[in-house]
Amino acid sequence: MVIKFRSTNPYLHALVRFLYKASRQYHARIWRYVADLLQRPRRKRIIVNVGKIAALTKPGDVVVVPGKVLGGGRELKHPVTVAAWRFSWSAKEKIERAGGKAISIQELVQMNPKGSNVKIII
Repeated sequence: MVIKFRSTNPYLHALVRFLYKASRQYHARIWRYVADLLQRPRRKRIIVNVGKIAALTKPGDVVVVPGKVLGGGRELKHPVTVAAWRFSWSAKEKIERAGGKAISIQELVQMNPKGSNVKIII
């Protein structure tokens, strides 16, 4: 299978390859879908504010954002584990202030290789 990359970021390439490998290894289609979302052109990249995460989650949820998380919107009132490609400084601070964790996508795959009970926020 040939993977066409639009980005020149080597870390993004490595993450996409890692997700495809994890998808095959653990038979988890969620990681393939996240890899496909990460390969989008720059103008279609996903950007999510903390306010959207606060509105769509419950306490203890595990969320993956195949893009960047920004600190806009209302405060997070409950602890949530958020995995993303990148975090802004204010987003990471808001998530941790609420008692949650801001982790990388690789860490989430290692914690939960099957991807069960993981929500994708686009």
